[in-house]
Amino acid sequence: MNDSGHPNIDEFVSGLSIPSSNSVVYREECTQCFESQDSPQGIDVCLSCFNGGCLEPGFQHATNHARKTGHRLALNVRRIKKDSFTRAEEPPPLKKLAILEDSENDRFELKTSIKFYPPGCDRGKTLSPDQKLPPTLETVIAATLASSSSAQANEVKAWEEEIKTCSHVTNLEQQLDSGLVLQESSKCHACELSSNLWLCLRCGSLGCGRAQYGGIGGNGHALQHYQSTGHAVNVKLGTITAEGSADLYCYQCDDARTDEKLQFHLAHFGIEIAKQEKTEKSMTELQVEHNMKFDFSLSDKDGNQLIPVCGPGLTGLQNLGNSCYMASVLQVLFDLPPFKERYYRTFERHAFQCEALKPAECHECQMTKIAHGLLSGRYAITPDSKKIASPNSHSNSNSGPMHKEGIKPMMFKALIGRGHPEFSTMRQQDADEFMRHLFQVIQRQSHQNRQILSDSYSDLCKETPIGDWLDPTLPFRFELEQRLQCVSCKGVRYTYEEQDALSIPVPAIPIDENGVSDIVAPNGNMAQFYPVSLEECMECLVAPQTVEYTCPLCAAKTGASTTSRFASFPRYLFLHARRFALVNWVPTKLEVPLIINEEVSLDSYHGTGLKPDEQLLPDNVCEVSKEPPVNPETIAALESMGFLTARCRTAIIETGNSGVETAMNWLFEHVDEPDIEVEVVPQQRLDSFNPSDVSALEDMGFTSNQAKKALSETAGQVERAVEWLFSHPDDDGSSLSIVNESSQCNSVVSGDKNERNRLGDRNLPAKYRLRAFISHKGPSVHSGHYVSHILKSNSNKINAVGGNTGDAGEDEWVFFNDEVVARVKEGNLSAKSLSPFGYIFLLERVI
Repeated sequence: MNDSGHPNIDEFVSGLSIPSSNSVVYREECTQCFESQDSPQGIDVCLSCFNGGCLEPGFQHATNHARKTGHRLALNVRRIKKDSFTRAEEPPPLKKLAILEDSENDRFELKTSIKFYPPGCDRGKTLSPDQKLPPTLETVIAATLASSSSAQANEVKAWEEEIKTCSHVTNLEQQLDSGLVLQESSKCHACELSSNLWLCLRCGSLGCGRAQYGGIGGNGHALQHYQSTGHAVNVKLGTITAEGSADLYCYQCDDARTDEKLQFHLAHFGIEIAKQEKTEKSMTELQVEHNMKFDFSLSDKDGNQLIPVCGPGLTGLQNLGNSCYMASVLQVLFDLPPFKERYYRTFERHAFQCEALKPAECHECQMTKIAHGLLSGRYAITPDSKKIASPNSHSNSNSGPMHKEGIKPMMFKALIGRGHPEFSTMRQQDADEFMRHLFQVIQRQSHQNRQILSDSYSDLCKETPIGDWLDPTLPFRFELEQRLQCVSCKGVRYTYEEQDALSIPVPAIPIDENGVSDIVAPNGNMAQFYPVSLEECMECLVAPQTVEYTCPLCAAKTGASTTSRFASFPRYLFLHARRFALVNWVPTKLEVPLIINEEVSLDSYHGTGLKPDEQLLPDNVCEVSKEPPVNPETIAALESMGFLTARCRTAIIETGNSGVETAMNWLFEHVDEPDIEVEVVPQQRLDSFNPSDVSALEDMGFTSNQAKKALSETAGQVERAVEWLFSHPDDDGSSLSIVNESSQCNSVVSGDKNERNRLGDRNLPAKYRLRAFISHKGPSVHSGHYVSHILKSNSNKINAVGGNTGDAGEDEWVFFNDEVVARVKEGNLSAKSLSPFGYIFLLERVI
């Protein structure tokens, strides 16, 4: 204490830091839990490293931080909602695909105070407002409050849509004989519609657009014009502004586009852009209106009210801006015992023991934080109704407002996506790709920190080896058996691939004119394809494929048949439904209904391994670094006829070592070719392809063989493989060369036999039930919206906001749409309606 009775803090001021423009200040939320500046006690922001810690009695993360780091001074930040708030004026009209929020200063009041953590003290002390502060401390406080918060530093504008140009726009050639367009009397060339008109920038044809959300009429005549002429670039007349903006659409890309030469292109038809006034809603405005009125509402399109529910495991995730792909995956994963056991049970222990100076960058901190946020029930309702819950004391709340706040997983997203070219951005992503990426991160962290975590958690896993318990992805992993058989000698080769998800083809059979569908697709239209069963998809997956193959036994190109089957079965099986096909060289999603029965048996897809009557093909080198063996007598005979040695070798190899006469005939047939010598290039092994790379190409509508052929031709680089596929449209991949690989070349799952035995269960029967699914609304996995349905055990009753509960003991589907968590039994958002169009399915093994 100094002479005035105040704590003496001068000696600790020298250790303070002034935040720079690159500093991340965690003043909105605790880095180890979801307590925030809106909590009753606020957040303590460390003035040395800018970590944010909560003051909740059950957690005391701010106190723990001071104890571990010795950082003694903090700024307490509390945000209080103002009693009344009304806008001074109407908000400006929506001009971009974004959800606008009121100014924070208009809605909240910020209260701050200085906290001092004396050495040896178990909690901080609030400094008196009349205590004179050192100038350095005042400077640090002012800079801390003025700096960007962690949320502002990590996120971009929510729901912002990125629209670019394309080659069809930049290379647009306009017809010279096209006439002027009279906008005042314009109407569709094929009907009487005078609104929602699209002008073809190639020839000047006017056609009505497709019917759109909000009752905007249209018969799709502009699309029909493109289909008959190939004129792809169109502009919506009513959206042209004097500033030079307008709705532009490329039908060939099937996406919105921009046009830097729009003024020039419109002038071709006599349209002066400076005189234009916007008279219709743009597609962006219609999409924003749709998002705000549908995606975020508690009713389906028919007006049926959803029943919001709350409690442990029923907490929503706020949309960070195109983060629904992440939210849907997290809700499914953290509903499962492996993730609950691994991260929820360890929440309090790790927060206390963690030695990381920056918890926001600690993988274990962020995983346990997400687990507690989703599973405790503490954040399932608005802050006014919060109750403290710990992993060992589950508390439900059956009262509260209709709309729940949920948690904001910004720190989690920033950490998991760090360094990744896609997941580090705020663009929409593929939920399947994110799940695989998250699994890789978890597996890597579990391996790297195995010793430290084993010492911390050894008492929590009595019946499971600590190494298995530390990796919650292990129950999802299994082996696929890849069987190759030479079509000539019938020799076989077995390899095994480790998988944590299975990508299955969904055959698309269009409904003909006489066919009738009784299934409604997510877009509101009747399904255009016949429904297929999961069994039909599995049959397509395990069906034999014929590939080109050089057999080491036959010493010739003989061809081979390949099949894939389960070598083992996981406890939880993720199925990724491939419903995409190339339409005009654009990957297009096909709404094919996929029917999954209540019980699914995978027994018939079980691989048997090497059979007693099968001959195993001999091992070979990993790569073909030498020419295939040739008969020296055949070479000598051909050389005696005057052919060069290199050409002789080429002829023998191309004819499969089938003799002098066959090779001689081949040489005469190719006598005019100046350079036919074989270039021996090391070939990539069949099992060395990254499954996620193959899956990504399959999602674009290519077959498995095409994907593998392209990867083999481009050294496994996905971007080059895409270019190769588009430049070889007639190559079906049937000539994919397969090289036998030796057991020393990772032809089986990496690791020893014990490692392989840990992956899945090899016993039958293998029966599953549908436990959860993620569905997608939109034309592409990289756009649109993801939601999830999870079958919740109702043994502890699901609390509906308002006090109603489900029948105890009856499992029930719960709908997760970002922050909305609701019970949906009927309507277009129910599990019954959306499960046929699921994108990712989670099957749980029951036997």
